[in-house]
Amino acid sequence: MEDMCGGTMSLMKCGIWSLGIFRPCTSSFCTRRSISLFPGSPTTTQWSKVVSDAEKIVGYPTSFMSLRCLLSDELSNIAMQVRKLVGTKHPLLNTARAFVYDSRNNLQMRGLVVLLISKAAGPSKAADDTLQHDMVSGIYASQRNLAEITELIHTAFLVHRGIVNITELKSCDGPLKDMQFGNKMAILSGDFLLANACTGLAQLQNTKVVELVSSAIGDLVQGIYYENSYLPEKNAFTDDIGITNWMEHIFLSHGALLAKGCQAAMELAKHDTEVQSMAFQYGKHMSLSYKLNSDLQPFLNGKHSGTSFGLNCAPVVLHQEFVGREAWMEEVKQAHLKGNLIDLAKLQEAIKAGKGVTAAIDLCRYHGNKALENLQCFPPSKARSALENIVYAVTRFP
Repeated sequence: MEDMCGGTMSLMKCGIWSLGIFRPCTSSFCTRRSISLFPGSPTTTQWSKVVSDAEKIVGYPTSFMSLRCLLSDELSNIAMQVRKLVGTKHPLLNTARAFVYDSRNNLQMRGLVVLLISKAAGPSKAADDTLQHDMVSGIYASQRNLAEITELIHTAFLVHRGIVNITELKSCDGPLKDMQFGNKMAILSGDFLLANACTGLAQLQNTKVVELVSSAIGDLVQGIYYENSYLPEKNAFTDDIGITNWMEHIFLSHGALLAKGCQAAMELAKHDTEVQSMAFQYGKHMSLSYKLNSDLQPFLNGKHSGTSFGLNCAPVVLHQEFVGREAWMEEVKQAHLKGNLIDLAKLQEAIKAGKGVTAAIDLCRYHGNKALENLQCFPPSKARSALENIVYAVTRFP
C-alpha cells in the first residue's frame, strides 16, 4: 500500500502506475504495497454467504487450502522469526494478518474457483475408469492439489510484493535494521511457499499442467514488473494509460493465475481444448470483473469523500480517457496543495462527477456477462450455480 502523509498524496512520488491504495501517515512519503489475498470485495455479508455455500458444494473449506504447508516445521520456524517484526512497520506483518483474516472470512478465492469449476465440468469421456475411483465429491485428488498449488503461488507472490525498497525509506518507516530483517523474512518465506508449490506441481506428473502454471508464474512476474517500471522520480502524470493497457496488465498480475488454474483443472480431467478454453475464459473475465468491483469501491454511493484509492484504478483511467489529458491535468492542478501534495477528496469528487465510474460499472458487468457465457458449456449443477453466484456478487452495485 502507498502510505501518504496527512491524508494527501505526493504528486511526484505517487505515479499513476504505483499500484495500491493510498493511506495517511504522520510524516513524509512512506512506500508500501497493497496487500490482499483477493483485492477488495463485494458486501462482506453477501460475499461470505456466496463463498460459504460454494465451500459446502466442494466439501473443502478454503481456509484449509494450504494447511499442510502452513503447518510444516520449516514455516513454523519462519513464523517464529517473523514475530520479531511485531511493533515495526514492515508490510510482511500486514500480509500475515491479511492471510489469517481472509482465511476466517473465506476470501481465498482462487483455489475455491478451481475446485468449483472442476466439479462443474465433472469427468470427461476420455478419462479412464481408474481415474473415477480417485474422485471425492466429484473432484479428482489432482484437482484438489492444483487448487492448493494455486493458493500457495498467490500467497508467495503476496509475500514477495511486500518487500520494501530500502532506498526509498523515510523516517516514518522506522529503523533501517527492521526493514532489512523484514525483507529477508519476506524473501525466505515467499521462496519457501513457491518451492512447495513447484514441488506439488511436479508431483501432478502432467507436463501441460506444469507448462500452464509455470507460464502463470511468468505472467505474475511480468505484471509486477509493469507495476515497478515507472520510477517514482519520474513525473507522476506524464504517462497516459488506456483502459486496454490497464486490462492487459491487470490480467497478468491478477487474472492469469486463476484463468490458467481453471484451464489446468480441465486438463487434469482430460477435457478437450474447447472446454479448457471455456474454463480459461471464465477465470479471466471473472478476475477482471472482480478487480473492477474492487477499484469501484471508493467511488460508490455512501462512501465518504477522501476514501483511499489508487491513481491507476479503472475509474480514474476511464475518467482520464473521457475528459482528455488537458482537462485531467487541470483537475489535478485544482486539487493541488502545498508541497507537491494533492487533495484526494477533491480529486475523488471530480472523478465521481464524470463518466469514469459509470463506465467502470458497465465494464465490470460486461466481463461478468462474458464469464457467465463461458459457463454454458457445463451442465446445470450446484457447482455451476455457485460459479454464477460469484459473478453475480461482483457485478451487483447499489
